[in-house]
Amino acid sequence: MTNNKLLRMDNVLIVVDNLEAVKAFFLQLGFELEGETTVEGSSVDRLIGLQNVRATLVFMRTPDGHGRIELDKFYTPDALRTGPEKAPVNELGIRRIMFAVDDIDDVVARLLAHGAELVGEVVQFGDTNRLAYIRGPEGIIVGLSEQLK
Repeated sequence: MTNNKLLRMDNVLIVVDNLEAVKAFFLQLGFELEGETTVEGSSVDRLIGLQNVRATLVFMRTPDGHGRIELDKFYTPDALRTGPEKAPVNELGIRRIMFAVDDIDDVVARLLAHGAELVGEVVQFGDTNRLAYIRGPEGIIVGLSEQLK
């Protein structure tokens, strides 16, 4: 048995149709743009097991530099939706990504002003934290957590 260890989580991939809307949502949330590129060719095809891939990738990071997301817009082959766009929180699979914020009311208000919607309500748990689930473009759910002092 080897002593190899997991080093870190590099990013979470979100495949999107409206790249600009989703990118704007995450910028409004507070992410910073790291870069954007288009990929295609046989090495990409072999890596992801599809043929004739052409996609734009957008890399974004949290302000502390530790959390990253990758947004992918596929031009070929077409991206597939297998379930409803507004899947409920209890649908199997990855349903949300949680982010720590310093002022949940401000972040919720900013996101709602840009077309996002609350999934439920902003809820306080004892005197430790406040949480909210926000649905953004294409049904993407993010969780927000504010630790109370």
